[in-house]
Amino acid sequence: MKLDSVPLEISAISHTEMELELEDSNDFNLTPAIAPLVQPVIADSPQKQQSALVVFGTTFVTIFLAEIGDKTQLSTLLMSAQSHSPWVVFIGSAAALITTSLLGVLLGSWIANRLSPKTVEKSAGVMLLVISVMLFWDVFIGH
Repeated sequence: MKLDSVPLEISAISHTEMELELEDSNDFNLTPAIAPLVQPVIADSPQKQQSALVVFGTTFVTIFLAEIGDKTQLSTLLMSAQSHSPWVVFIGSAAALITTSLLGVLLGSWIANRLSPKTVEKSAGVMLLVISVMLFWDVFIGH
């Protein structure tokens, strides 16, 4: 039996077949009494769902607060007022925000698979610092 196998309760393998598999296994010599103790954690555990809910909530609040009063929201407000079609503007702006978020998630996943979290964190800090310096330069020196 391998540690990444499906638990007995979910698996189509009977308990007797599992005992035979344990006896013939070259990976580990586990007894049937120990085998149920080393079953992997099911992906639908409450702890996993709670962490997904926390990630969702944190993401929602962060993006919601970041978007309030920014140029995207002001542009959407102006387009809605000019077009007199608020639902069409809503659908268009929602589709655009979903698309840009999808691009961000896909790019983030790609980067996370290739770079260490520490490198990503340092790079993000440097980019934010550069953006801050550019804004400072534009406000105080550029006029």
